[in-house]
Formats: sequence, structure tokens, C-alpha cells
Amino acid sequence: MRTLPVLLAGALALAGCGKSEPAADSATTGEAAAEAPAAAIEPTAAMGEQIFKRCTACHTIDAGGRNGIGPNLHGVVGRAVASHEGFSYSGAMKAKGGIWDEAALDTYLEAPMKALPGTRMAFAGVIDAADRKALILYLKEQSK
Repeated sequence: MRTLPVLLAGALALAGCGKSEPAADSATTGEAAAEAPAAAIEPTAAMGEQIFKRCTACHTIDAGGRNGIGPNLHGVVGRAVASHEGFSYSGAMKAKGGIWDEAALDTYLEAPMKALPGTRMAFAGVIDAADRKALILYLKEQSK
């Protein structure tokens, strides 16, 4: 009999666990939640600088910087494809032609080996579109 009050007290205590507050008026909170889009972070050149760290194993970005496994990328935005002096480009890159504008960089950086079969750039790519945009902003900033 002495255990009955203890068990009853424990059951009542557990019954109160996990109960939420009464729901607010769903018409006002539901509409507000539906109208308020998730805040997206706008890509910046500073974010792109962080993403560019993935590229530093093969590329430099400094004006007059050395070529590495890949060409120096200073001034790449707006530059003709395969035109950095002193770098030996793949045949595929030489045949590509055109200018490295933002659209061309975006396509190439998403999946280099898919966008340009035969490229020697053995990099999977920058999958996230916002990361690519930030990286291109950084490359553009460094092109000045």
C-alpha cells in the first residue's frame, strides 16, 4: 500500500511531461510563417575568397603570381580562354575558345570535366550555385 502513493505521484508527474503550450491562433501564425521566406544569404566576394582556398593547391591569384599545376587566375574574368602566358593548356582547353565571362565560369566550375571533356583540371567542381557565385565574385574582384 505504501508504494501506491509513490507510483501515483510518479504517474502524475510523467503525465505532465511533454505537454506543449496551447496552440496560438493558427490563422495568424500559419499565414505569417507562409509569407516569411527563409532568409537567404547573398554570396559575396569575401565568401568566395574562402571557397578559393580549395583552388590554391593548383592555382594562384596574385597579380604576376606564378603558375602552378593550373594557371595563375589573376584577371581571369574577361580574359580569353587558354591565354595566360607561360602556361601549357590542354588541347581541349585550347580548342574551347571564347572568353571567361561569368556564365562561362559558372558552367565550367560546376563540373569542369563534364563541361570540357579532356580538360586536365581534375577537380569535381563547385556543386552549390551560391558557392560558385561567391567564387566568381572573388575572381572578378581579383581581376581588377
